Amino acid sequence: MKRFPKLFLLGVVLLTVTGCSQTKQQTVTAVGSSALQPLVEAAGEQFSKQNSQAYINVQGGGSGTGLSQVQQQAVQIGNSDVFAEQKKGIQASNMVDHRVCVVAVVPIVNKKVGVDNLTLQQLQAIFMGKIDNWQAVGGPNLAITLVNRAQGSGTRTIFEQQVMQGRPSKKSSEQDSSGMVRQIVKNTPGAISYVAWPYLTKETPALKINGVKLSVASVTNNTWPIWSYEHMYTTKNANNETKQLIDYILSDNFQKHEVRQMHYIPIKQMHYQQDATGKTTRIKVRD
Repeated sequence: MKRFPKLFLLGVVLLTVTGCSQTKQQTVTAVGSSALQPLVEAAGEQFSKQNSQAYINVQGGGSGTGLSQVQQQAVQIGNSDVFAEQKKGIQASNMVDHRVCVVAVVPIVNKKVGVDNLTLQQLQAIFMGKIDNWQAVGGPNLAITLVNRAQGSGTRTIFEQQVMQGRPSKKSSEQDSSGMVRQIVKNTPGAISYVAWPYLTKETPALKINGVKLSVASVTNNTWPIWSYEHMYTTKNANNETKQLIDYILSDNFQKHEVRQMHYIPIKQMHYQQDATGKTTRIKVRD
């Protein structure tokens, strides 16, 4: 009879200790831009190792999907290559814009094309269908095959705003992912498309634009003409785990290592800035 109170007390203590140690794991879901997806996946993996109570779920789907889902509060973060103000049906004033880095978009071609440079005007004329054979721009007598990203893609929006500049694109194949675009261009003689820099490989040569080669320096000094911010939009009442993940991506250590290694560009490195209207202006470098 005397042992019962001791056993009971021990049970209470164990239950209390166990209950204190089992706090609920918090899930942060980030959806949207396939251009930003690899960076957020890398950040989420590292962040989860340091914060065992946080699980980071990263999905693609395009910038339009990311913006609409965070607006509906279906997810915590909407990743986007474009400003929320640039997407119809999105109330940008209800969200917080976290610009975590810059991404360049680069035109790619099939290896058999043999052309390594186009002017911005030639690139525009090709996607309008005014130039339909590589011979017209110094290449072989080979028909040009266009490959576009699907509607809703932020990468396509950047290309249309900064290359097409309001002019219509010729009807062509449309693909949902950068990986599929790259695969089709690799396997199709005469093919041309565009991808975000992190998706560029040696399988599909990158073109120079106006004689300028893609590099960190050419993007930061705006001589590379196709680039945009990568945005992580949240609601105004984002939870602590969401805020901590974004702070982790913006930390000096992550920006100096993972952001640069994965071919994104830290915002602090830019000599120019863009606004939601597409206006680009020079700024003072902050570091």
